Amino acid sequence: SGEAVKLFVVKKDPNLTTEMLQDYCKEQLTAYKKPKYIEFRTDLPKTNVGKILRRELRDQKASA
Repeated sequence: SGEAVKLFVVKKDPNLTTEMLQDYCKEQLTAYKKPKYIEFRTDLPKTNVGKILRRELRDQKASA
């Protein structure tokens, strides 16, 4: 379908790595659910009531 799973991560643990996340996903998720891309961010865009603005994340990806 031309879409790929991308994981956006806000770190609580500064030692967390991409490899650690990939290993966890490999053990816990089926193949089609595993993220193809992983991006660490300082925060996620949210509405004033705290919901994540998924469209904004998609739009940032498209414009990059």
